Amino acid sequence: MEKKKRIVIALGGNALGNTLPEQMAAVKITSKAIVDLIEEGCEVVVVHGNGPQVGMINNAMSALTREDPKQPNTPLSVCVAMSQAYIGYDLQNALREELVNRNISNIPVTTMITQVRVDENDPAFNSPSKPIGHFMTAEEAKLAEEKYGYITKEDAGRGYRRVVASPSPSEIIEIGAIRSLVEAGQLVIACGGGGIPVTLQGNHLKGASAVIDKDFASELLAEELDADFLIILTAVEKVAINFGKPEEKWLDDITTDDARKYIGEGHFAPGSMLPKVQAAVKFADSKEGRNALITLLEKAKEGILGKTGTHIHQ
Repeated sequence: MEKKKRIVIALGGNALGNTLPEQMAAVKITSKAIVDLIEEGCEVVVVHGNGPQVGMINNAMSALTREDPKQPNTPLSVCVAMSQAYIGYDLQNALREELVNRNISNIPVTTMITQVRVDENDPAFNSPSKPIGHFMTAEEAKLAEEKYGYITKEDAGRGYRRVVASPSPSEIIEIGAIRSLVEAGQLVIACGGGGIPVTLQGNHLKGASAVIDKDFASELLAEELDADFLIILTAVEKVAINFGKPEEKWLDDITTDDARKYIGEGHFAPGSMLPKVQAAVKFADSKEGRNALITLLEKAKEGILGKTGTHIHQ
């Protein structure tokens, strides 16, 4: 019997919606695309973003603190943990339903609340840039800085927002449990939102005020699970160079050397396509035979069959 291809999928924000009702509808569509891959004989592990969801949770917890002075401020790491469980709940239910609808009854679905260790000396902590939470006036921002130790920045004339660091993932704490579940044939949802950021303080894991890029966390997970494919799903069918310009060119199949050249030439936007291409290159370069694919959610099956998407390999 041919060995199943092991795939780690990084779901973009468009796969989950922005509100609770949107999410409940979106996960049904997302689940169909994931189960399509399972029917193609793939072993799938799912990672998802959490931008809108963790923002909503952070805003709600901040509002509670403002309304009730006895309620302490909720750490961002706890908000990420809440988002993992909340998204996992909807996603695993939708995946289970889709599997049962297709008469697949032997694949349990599990959400793993996942901590990801970051280095407390990561340079990213010296230049926080990721906005999180609600907009504030200058006065509110000053108060938040004094009361909670926040770092705030003015955001494009819309007010002030808290900004946090985005350090690189160093270690997936629950990797042993995730690996055991995958080896047992389960469909695992892990490293949600890039993982709960923690630093190691002796034997204690301490939550960090940070967000980890889910594409880099997905890449590390794919390496640790010895996956064959890393699929990064986004809002476009293929990666482009000279995007939005007259000489725009969509890329089908490129080597990691090609990709590094395009990165050096500045073709990919930071915070958008750049981390996706960087993560894809790192995975493809990590071991011979590993491949990365960047494409649309609804094109994932066609991408695995080589019919579309941008394929990155050594």
